[in-house]
Amino acid sequence: MLRITVHDDPDRLRLELEGRLGGAWVAELESCWRAASTDDKRRLWVDLRGVDSVDAAGKYLLALMHAAGARFIASGCAMTALVGEIAGEWPAGLRHAGRRS
Repeated sequence: MLRITVHDDPDRLRLELEGRLGGAWVAELESCWRAASTDDKRRLWVDLRGVDSVDAAGKYLLALMHAAGARFIASGCAMTALVGEIAGEWPAGLRHAGRRS
């Protein structure tokens, strides 16, 4: 299960995630992201501090969000490492999906 809370601040839009980002919840986050950021010039922040785990589809969506300009807020070893991996390998990671360098 994933809880998505939208914080609509004047200077930024923050999506606060809590739970597991995987399975059907990935599509739910994508729908929420696309609806919330339509025609919006504010910076998007994705708050991952409450996320327990992320599957491959969730990681891919986060990478797409990062490529679109989203910034991440993370804490803990797992989420901090995930954000570092996404920021470090995107977009090359997508072009070589399924193939390790």
